[in-house]
This record gives sequence, structure tokens and C-alpha cells, in this order.
Amino acid sequence: MSERMIAYCGEVCTTCSAYVATRSGDPAALQRVADEWNARDGTSLATEDCVCDGCLEEGRRIGYCRTCAVRACAIARGLENCAHCDDYGCEKLVVCFEHSAETKVVLDGIRQRLQEG
Repeated sequence: MSERMIAYCGEVCTTCSAYVATRSGDPAALQRVADEWNARDGTSLATEDCVCDGCLEEGRRIGYCRTCAVRACAIARGLENCAHCDDYGCEKLVVCFEHSAETKVVLDGIRQRLQEG
């Protein structure tokens, strides 16, 4: 993969294990993703629940990305991602940051570059 796909929330889709497994077309890899996430999060995802083409692409998305309030807001505002938003750091985004501190690092970096440039 030559280019990173950064979701509205700052998740790097192109390094997400569900995205990588989907792109590989390997059902066993998707099952490993489901097993890992189920063990980590106490969920009961099936293999097909982990199929994802990325947040910014048309196509399949894992369950929570289909219903993501951050994604819906950014699309409605016509944003590339939340780092471009005047309301950066809103409550919806803070919830994402609590789930994944890495997304905050990604968006903070983009926001800093926008302000510098």
C-alpha cells in the first residue's frame, strides 16, 4: 500500500487489521481479526462483520463505522477529516480519542500542519 487512508476520526484505515485482511481476500485472516477483537473487547463479531474497504471508500465497512457519528458529521460538513473542522475536539471526537489515543496523535499532527501551512 503506497498511500495511507486516514479516516475522519484519525484511524489509519490502511493499517487496520480488518482493512488489511479484507484487501488480502483471506477469510482466515478475517477470522483471526474477529477472534482477536472478540477476545479484546468482549464482543461476538463474525468474520463477515470485519470486512471493511475503509472509511473513505464506497463499499463495505465494519459495523461501528457504518453508524459512526464522527463519520456522519464529517461527511455532512464536507471535511477530509476532523482535523479540518472548526469544532476540532468536540465531544464526538473525544469519545473516539478515549477508545484510541493513536487517532488523536494522527489528527493533532494533521491539524498542526494545517495551522503552520
